[in-house]
Amino acid sequence: MSEYNVLVSIVIPHWNGIEILSECLASLTKTSYHPYEIIIVDNCSTDGSQRWIKNTYPNITLIENSKNYGYAGGCNRGIQNANGELVVFLNNDTIQNPMWLGQLVDFIVKNPKIAALQPKILNYFDKSFFDYAGGAGGYMDIFGFPFARGRIFIEQEKDHGQYDDKKQCFWASGTALMVRKNLFIEAGSFDETFFAHMEEIDLCWRLQAMGYEVWSNPDSVIFHKNAVSLPMQTHKKYYLNHRNSLLMLFGNYSISNAFYLGIIRVIFDFMAMIYSIFKWDWNHFTGIVRAHLWIIFHPMTILKKRGKFKIIRATEDKIFFKNLYKKSVVVDYFIKKIRTYSEIDSKAL
Repeated sequence: MSEYNVLVSIVIPHWNGIEILSECLASLTKTSYHPYEIIIVDNCSTDGSQRWIKNTYPNITLIENSKNYGYAGGCNRGIQNANGELVVFLNNDTIQNPMWLGQLVDFIVKNPKIAALQPKILNYFDKSFFDYAGGAGGYMDIFGFPFARGRIFIEQEKDHGQYDDKKQCFWASGTALMVRKNLFIEAGSFDETFFAHMEEIDLCWRLQAMGYEVWSNPDSVIFHKNAVSLPMQTHKKYYLNHRNSLLMLFGNYSISNAFYLGIIRVIFDFMAMIYSIFKWDWNHFTGIVRAHLWIIFHPMTILKKRGKFKIIRATEDKIFFKNLYKKSVVVDYFIKKIRTYSEIDSKAL
């Protein structure tokens, strides 16, 4: 049982998929922690989800959007209706351990410097493996390529309890992301330009710029049906991942670091384009091209982002660097053939 009785608002962005949502909500009813409220933000579903929610769970708060605002926009509209001082953004394709919420609440309440927190996320389809989306805490190299304890690129490790220690990280997964509501709003909420993918990394970067910390608490466990909402290796997924990574790099770093590290990042992306041609992976190739074209033709969006970041910034880049990987995870994976987080050079973290 939890030591606290803080109200938690669970915000679930949703777009189609009644069966997936029903399994998630059925699992949530077994949550041992109380009090909590559930807010579902429907991004203009076309499968009758709204009617099903009203009929099946009349006590759940339902927000019906007039269009699909994506994960970022859906969550932002959900938190506007949240009554809790703690908020969990939860994917609709998750199943939770009954103790999951109380363990998150206890840890974040006891540690006021923590602004964002995630549980251990395992793969629903093979629960002995970490999930792609966050594992046991997220990291990123200085060039903007993310990875996690338990997952480097597409390699997902088997869970042997090797990452069961509570640990400060660079980003907490949006699959199940607990935040302090006041700090989330102060940080500027999710950047809706992202639409989906990496918006939680961007948020965690801003929270750390404000002087707060991001952690993983593997005592709390959930299971994720990864790639149900947006399949892997699609053009859209490649495009959003590359574009949003570049948007963070050019929008959040100081000018000198954005210029220096940005040049190297562009070189990495060019190499990835060549690699995708040899692999006949046109989704990857066109996704990278489209991402860079977007960056080129949206300089004002980047400048506005830099301006907002400057307002909240209370620390210098060197503070972020302590939780960034100072080497290249791309070189580690493709050249050195490193496949697990434990093989990563700990001195560079």
